[in-house]
Amino acid sequence: MFQQGFFYAFHGILSLGAWADSEGYEGISNFLFRHAQEERNHTMKILEYILERGAKVKVEAIPAPVPDPTSIQNCFEKVFEQEVDNTAGIYKLVKMSLVEEDWATWNFMQWFVKEQTEEETLALNLLDKIKIAGGEKASHSALSSLDRELKVTPDDATLAQDITADNP
Repeated sequence: MFQQGFFYAFHGILSLGAWADSEGYEGISNFLFRHAQEERNHTMKILEYILERGAKVKVEAIPAPVPDPTSIQNCFEKVFEQEVDNTAGIYKLVKMSLVEEDWATWNFMQWFVKEQTEEETLALNLLDKIKIAGGEKASHSALSSLDRELKVTPDDATLAQDITADNP
């Protein structure tokens, strides 16, 4: 059976992007839609791996996403919670592959372990920006500035392990 959590991540982030767009945050919705597409790509990567290994994939119903956020801060809290849930699902698969001594799957999953570190870091960085802007009490101009910034913000975060004296 295929982990429905991966489909849920795509569905949930897509829903948050639609909410942001309906609230007039074009840059934030653009960022979230790009992030949702990345979640879909991750889903497909795992699905294709399972099929290539000769296993059967059964796609089940996806639960409805969480209710709409109450604010931009709450929106990115939901993004972070989704990433934490994704990480837990990935760690579960890594642990299963270790216990079953399925070294090919363990090796394959290491890419996702690193990716989730990046995803959680990115979500935490965004929450930090929102807190600096005033959090729940952020002004309209601060949120507009964040909206413009996220329209062009890269989808990746720099990780501590990638930092060097030459590349701070």
